[in-house]
Amino acid sequence: MEGQLQGSLFDVADVAGLGRPLDEARRRTLTHGAWIDVLPGWLSGSDILFEALVDAVPWRAERRHMYDNVVDVPRLLAHYGEGDEPPHPVLAAARDALSAHYAVELGEPFRTLGLCYYRDGHDSVAWHGDRIGRGARENTMVAILSIGEPRPLVLRPRDGGAPHVRQPLGHGDLIVMGGTCQRTWDHSIPKTAKPVGPRISVQFRPRGVG
Repeated sequence: MEGQLQGSLFDVADVAGLGRPLDEARRRTLTHGAWIDVLPGWLSGSDILFEALVDAVPWRAERRHMYDNVVDVPRLLAHYGEGDEPPHPVLAAARDALSAHYAVELGEPFRTLGLCYYRDGHDSVAWHGDRIGRGARENTMVAILSIGEPRPLVLRPRDGGAPHVRQPLGHGDLIVMGGTCQRTWDHSIPKTAKPVGPRISVQFRPRGVG
Protein backbone atom coordinates (compact mmCIF):
# COMPACT_ATOMS: atom_id res chain seq x y z
CA MET A 1 0.00 0.00 0.00
CA GLU A 2 1.53 3.31 -1.03
CA GLY A 3 0.53 6.81 -0.04
CA GLN A 4 1.24 9.69 -2.42
CA LEU A 5 2.72 12.04 0.17
CA GLN A 6 3.95 15.53 -0.66
CA GLY A 7 6.92 15.87 1.68
CA SER A 8 7.39 18.87 3.95
CA LEU A 9 9.99 21.43 2.87
CA PHE A 10 10.73 22.12 6.54
CA ASP A 11 11.27 18.57 7.75
CA VAL A 12 14.40 17.22 6.09
CA ALA A 13 15.66 14.93 8.86
CA ASP A 14 17.19 11.64 7.77
CA VAL A 15 15.56 9.63 10.57
CA ALA A 16 12.36 9.93 12.56
CA GLY A 17 12.78 11.19 16.10
CA LEU A 18 11.28 13.40 18.78
CA GLY A 19 12.22 17.02 18.30
CA ARG A 20 10.93 19.98 20.33
CA PRO A 21 10.46 19.45 24.08
CA LEU A 22 6.90 18.93 25.25
CA ASP A 23 7.07 21.90 27.60
CA GLU A 24 7.01 24.12 24.49
CA ALA A 25 3.40 23.06 23.81
CA ARG A 26 0.96 25.96 24.03
CA ARG A 27 -2.26 25.38 25.98
CA ARG A 28 -5.62 26.74 24.93
CA THR A 29 -8.38 26.73 27.52
CA LEU A 30 -11.80 25.80 26.15
CA THR A 31 -15.17 25.86 27.90
CA HIS A 32 -16.53 23.50 30.59
CA GLY A 33 -13.08 22.56 31.92
CA ALA A 34 -11.69 21.34 28.58
CA TRP A 35 -8.30 22.30 27.12
CA ILE A 36 -5.94 21.44 24.30
CA ASP A 37 -2.14 21.53 24.09
CA VAL A 38 -0.64 22.03 20.62
CA LEU A 39 3.00 21.49 19.64
CA PRO A 40 3.77 21.90 15.93
CA GLY A 41 6.63 19.81 14.59
CA TRP A 42 7.11 17.68 17.71
CA LEU A 43 8.34 14.82 15.53
CA SER A 44 11.24 15.33 13.13
CA GLY A 45 11.58 13.05 10.13
CA SER A 46 7.81 12.62 10.05
CA ASP A 47 7.73 11.87 6.31
CA ILE A 48 10.11 8.96 6.88
CA LEU A 49 7.85 7.63 9.63
CA PHE A 50 4.81 8.03 7.39
CA GLU A 51 6.32 5.84 4.68
CA ALA A 52 7.39 3.24 7.26
CA LEU A 53 3.91 3.02 8.80
CA VAL A 54 2.15 2.78 5.46
CA ASP A 55 4.17 -0.37 4.76
CA ALA A 56 4.48 -1.89 8.25
CA VAL A 57 1.04 -1.44 9.84
CA PRO A 58 -1.61 -4.15 9.17
CA TRP A 59 -4.24 -1.67 8.06
CA ARG A 60 -7.82 -2.90 8.02
CA ALA A 61 -10.99 -1.61 6.47
CA GLU A 62 -14.14 -1.76 8.60
CA ARG A 63 -17.88 -1.60 7.98
CA ARG A 64 -20.35 -0.29 10.53
CA HIS A 65 -24.10 -0.07 10.96
CA MET A 66 -25.51 3.39 10.36
CA TYR A 67 -29.25 3.63 10.72
CA ASP A 68 -30.60 0.84 8.47
CA ASN A 69 -27.46 0.40 6.38
CA VAL A 70 -23.99 -1.08 6.70
CA VAL A 71 -21.42 1.39 5.37
CA ASP A 72 -17.66 1.49 4.86
CA VAL A 73 -15.69 3.36 7.52
CA PRO A 74 -14.05 6.19 5.52
CA ARG A 75 -10.47 5.54 6.68
CA LEU A 76 -8.23 2.56 7.44
CA LEU A 77 -7.61 1.52 11.04
CA ALA A 78 -5.14 -0.28 13.28
CA HIS A 79 -4.92 -0.78 17.06
CA TYR A 80 -2.08 -1.69 19.40
CA GLY A 81 -3.04 -2.72 22.92
CA GLU A 82 -1.05 -2.60 26.15
CA GLY A 83 0.88 -5.78 25.42
CA ASP A 84 1.58 -5.00 21.77
CA GLU A 85 4.85 -3.63 20.44
CA PRO A 86 4.24 -0.36 18.57
CA PRO A 87 4.89 -0.56 14.83
CA HIS A 88 7.91 1.78 15.03
CA PRO A 89 10.37 2.51 17.88
CA VAL A 90 9.73 6.26 17.71
CA LEU A 91 6.07 5.67 18.65
CA ALA A 92 7.17 3.81 21.78
CA ALA A 93 9.46 6.75 22.59
CA ALA A 94 6.61 9.19 21.98
CA ARG A 95 4.28 7.24 24.27
CA ASP A 96 6.90 7.19 27.04
CA ALA A 97 7.66 10.91 26.64
CA LEU A 98 3.96 11.81 26.83
CA SER A 99 3.50 9.61 29.90
CA ALA A 100 6.42 11.28 31.66
CA HIS A 101 5.42 14.83 30.76
CA TYR A 102 1.74 14.50 31.75
CA ALA A 103 2.29 12.19 34.74
CA VAL A 104 1.19 14.71 37.35
CA GLU A 105 -1.93 15.92 35.51
CA LEU A 106 -3.01 12.56 34.11
CA GLY A 107 -1.93 10.37 37.02
CA GLU A 108 -1.27 7.33 34.82
CA PRO A 109 0.64 6.44 31.64
CA PHE A 110 -0.58 6.37 28.08
CA ARG A 111 -0.94 2.67 27.25
CA THR A 112 -2.62 2.05 23.87
CA LEU A 113 -2.13 3.26 20.31
CA GLY A 114 -4.84 3.69 17.68
CA LEU A 115 -3.91 4.56 14.11
CA CYS A 116 -6.07 6.04 11.35
CA TYR A 117 -4.98 6.27 7.72
CA TYR A 118 -6.74 9.02 5.76
CA ARG A 119 -5.91 8.22 2.15
CA ASP A 120 -7.32 11.40 0.58
CA GLY A 121 -9.95 14.07 1.12
CA HIS A 122 -12.77 11.53 0.89
CA ASP A 123 -11.60 9.87 4.12
CA SER A 124 -12.81 11.46 7.34
CA VAL A 125 -14.09 10.92 10.86
CA ALA A 126 -17.47 12.24 11.99
CA TRP A 127 -18.15 14.32 15.08
CA HIS A 128 -17.45 12.32 18.23
CA GLY A 129 -15.75 12.26 21.61
CA ASP A 130 -13.73 9.36 23.02
CA ARG A 131 -16.55 8.46 25.39
CA ILE A 132 -16.36 4.68 25.26
CA GLY A 133 -15.27 3.59 28.73
CA ARG A 134 -13.87 5.99 31.29
CA GLY A 135 -13.88 8.99 28.96
CA ALA A 136 -17.67 9.19 29.38
CA ARG A 137 -17.45 9.98 33.09
CA GLU A 138 -13.89 11.01 33.98
CA ASN A 139 -11.40 13.68 32.99
CA THR A 140 -8.73 12.11 30.82
CA MET A 141 -6.34 12.84 27.97
CA VAL A 142 -6.01 11.73 24.36
CA ALA A 143 -2.83 12.70 22.52
CA ILE A 144 -2.74 12.69 18.70
CA LEU A 145 0.46 12.71 16.66
CA SER A 146 -0.26 13.67 13.06
CA ILE A 147 2.03 12.75 10.15
CA GLY A 148 1.59 13.19 6.44
CA GLU A 149 -0.39 15.92 4.73
CA PRO A 150 -2.03 18.47 7.05
CA ARG A 151 -5.76 18.13 7.69
CA PRO A 152 -7.82 20.27 10.08
CA LEU A 153 -9.00 18.77 13.36
CA VAL A 154 -12.18 20.67 14.19
CA LEU A 155 -13.56 20.85 17.73
CA ARG A 156 -16.95 22.10 18.88
CA PRO A 157 -18.70 22.16 22.28
CA ARG A 158 -21.46 19.57 22.63
CA ASP A 159 -23.89 22.21 23.93
CA GLY A 160 -23.14 24.61 21.07
CA GLY A 161 -22.19 27.42 23.40
CA ALA A 162 -18.84 28.46 21.88
CA PRO A 163 -17.22 28.86 18.45
CA HIS A 164 -15.59 25.94 16.69
CA VAL A 165 -11.83 25.48 17.01
CA ARG A 166 -10.05 24.57 13.77
CA GLN A 167 -6.53 23.21 14.25
CA PRO A 168 -4.50 22.12 11.18
CA LEU A 169 -2.36 19.06 11.95
CA GLY A 170 0.29 17.30 9.88
CA HIS A 171 4.03 16.66 9.40
CA GLY A 172 4.77 15.70 13.02
CA ASP A 173 2.35 18.01 14.85
CA LEU A 174 0.96 17.04 18.26
CA ILE A 175 -2.33 17.87 19.92
CA VAL A 176 -3.37 16.73 23.40
CA MET A 177 -7.02 17.00 24.40
CA GLY A 178 -7.42 17.11 28.17
CA GLY A 179 -9.67 17.92 31.09
CA THR A 180 -13.32 17.36 30.22
CA CYS A 181 -12.64 17.58 26.47
CA GLN A 182 -13.89 14.09 25.57
CA ARG A 183 -17.16 14.60 27.51
CA THR A 184 -17.98 18.23 26.76
CA TRP A 185 -16.54 18.74 23.27
CA ASP A 186 -16.69 16.77 20.01
CA HIS A 187 -14.01 16.64 17.32
CA SER A 188 -13.85 15.57 13.68
CA ILE A 189 -11.73 15.41 10.54
CA PRO A 190 -14.13 16.65 7.85
CA LYS A 191 -14.16 15.52 4.25
CA THR A 192 -12.82 17.94 1.68
CA ALA A 193 -13.21 18.27 -2.08
CA LYS A 194 -9.79 19.89 -2.30
CA PRO A 195 -6.90 17.71 -3.51
CA VAL A 196 -5.06 16.59 -0.37
CA GLY A 197 -2.49 13.88 0.17
CA PRO A 198 -2.61 11.08 2.74
CA ARG A 199 -2.35 11.50 6.49
CA ILE A 200 -1.85 9.13 9.42
CA SER A 201 -2.92 10.00 12.95
CA VAL A 202 -1.61 8.11 15.97
CA GLN A 203 -3.77 8.34 19.08
CA PHE A 204 -2.24 7.64 22.49
CA ARG A 205 -4.74 6.80 25.23
CA PRO A 206 -4.70 5.68 28.89
CA ARG A 207 -6.22 2.37 29.86
CA GLY A 208 -9.99 2.14 29.44
CA VAL A 209 -10.40 5.19 27.21
CA GLY A 210 -11.64 4.62 23.69
